[in-house]
Amino acid sequence: MKAILALEDGTLFHGQTFTGQGSAGGEVIFNTGMTGYQEVLTDPSYTGQMVCMTYPHVGNYGINPEDVESAAIRVAGFIVKECCKQPSNWRSTMPLPEYLTGQGVTGIEGIDTRALTRHLRLHGAMRGYISTDVADPRKIVEAAKGLPSMEGLGLADRVSCDAPFVWTGNGIAPAKIEDGRYAWPGGGPRLLVFDMGIKWNIMRLLSAQGFDLLMVPHTTTAAQAKRLAPDAVFLSPGPGDPAALTDLVATTAELADAYPLAGICLGHQLLGLALGGRTYKLKFGHHGLNHPVKDLETGRIEISSQNHGFCVDIESLSDVELTHVNLNDGTLEGFAHKKKPVIAIQYHPEAAPGPHDSRYFFARFRNIVRRETGK
Repeated sequence: MKAILALEDGTLFHGQTFTGQGSAGGEVIFNTGMTGYQEVLTDPSYTGQMVCMTYPHVGNYGINPEDVESAAIRVAGFIVKECCKQPSNWRSTMPLPEYLTGQGVTGIEGIDTRALTRHLRLHGAMRGYISTDVADPRKIVEAAKGLPSMEGLGLADRVSCDAPFVWTGNGIAPAKIEDGRYAWPGGGPRLLVFDMGIKWNIMRLLSAQGFDLLMVPHTTTAAQAKRLAPDAVFLSPGPGDPAALTDLVATTAELADAYPLAGICLGHQLLGLALGGRTYKLKFGHHGLNHPVKDLETGRIEISSQNHGFCVDIESLSDVELTHVNLNDGTLEGFAHKKKPVIAIQYHPEAAPGPHDSRYFFARFRNIVRRETGK
């Protein structure tokens, strides 16, 4: 079935849908990963975005239940050069088209993804719309223009949990909260995790460090957080513009004065805002598995997994030490507070997908909590 991807500037890409009749809209971005499409599809930080994979052949190893990073597909639409309908892998339980169709997500193939990527690099990420109703392409362009801009758009409420939950090792389960208090079951440090779209591999790696985890909604107040009696606080990744989450910025500022605190991606940006900094939108963002980052503390170069469209302005921060810098464009990738036990990085140390160069971040935070709490 014929389909058109229309960008808000009027650019059209003609292809075919591999998920049947349908439509989709969102901010169009590109991801440079050669593998890991299933993890990308289920990463909550892609909410509101249609992802173009720059690698031309996608779907060849199928879909399996072990590689999901949340309970559902999160991307608004999926754009590939060629979709493999008959995967060949012993772990595969279904092909990619069946996976997308089963969750109502539109996929388009047959377009020149190289030309689309180049267009976004030159002009920046922009709103787009996919439709199988191709009789009047002008209507598809107008649909793209009618979508909300990512700037000023808070999306954490679309992916955050509705109630506290725990990590079981293979999935999630409800947590029992009585009168605002929680009976922490483990013997490790009590880590309160604000869920703005947490990936499952983050919970795996925090648990591997010995933390006792409790995930809470992003709307949790500082008073509610303190009543739960944690030893430390963690801010998860997530989608959207961090500057739109003003209540959470205020909560983060209060908690940063009371606990050891770490943040990843959106959590990094919220910490930057809570410490008095500013954020801004990148032209086309960092999305992929091959971004070089320098750890200024060790001098080591990491190949990192990244997914963010906003960034903290280096010049806007004070009382912090820069710890990581992106070697492609010099943007801020990590900082530590000079006086408080607070650290944050912009990219994804949990990978999934991606290299494991940056997993030490979890051990680094664990050492800070041990130093500050004795646990």
